[in-house]
Amino acid sequence: MNGDPYSDRVRQLFANPAHAGDIEGAIPVLVEDQGVRVALAASRKNDLIATLRFRAWGCPHLLAAAEAFCAEYEGRPWSTLDDFRAHEVMQSLPVPTQKMGRILVLEDAVRSLGRSVRQPPIEGTDLLDH
Repeated sequence: MNGDPYSDRVRQLFANPAHAGDIEGAIPVLVEDQGVRVALAASRKNDLIATLRFRAWGCPHLLAAAEAFCAEYEGRPWSTLDDFRAHEVMQSLPVPTQKMGRILVLEDAVRSLGRSVRQPPIEGTDLLDH
């Protein structure tokens, strides 16, 4: 073992976050917990997630996981957001178990985004308060 905590895939996703940023007029969510923050924004076309973007404040594993999520789920039906599981991302990257809480914050943001699509906001509320 070389002692490097980051796999090649984590390094690649962290260094080249194609989905980092914002989308004007998108459905936004923000989740803050355990010292990290994940903001997701999505636009829709019919029943599909047309575009996904993220902003994440945390470790390289979290940013890589957010990028991997966006790359995998962009273009899929909204209903597939319910399929996202933190443990699957942790295995695919891989992410050390001591960072599971951070990846669970991403899972919470994904769930919040799915709820935002199914339940439009009450007038006068801000989706970023999720």
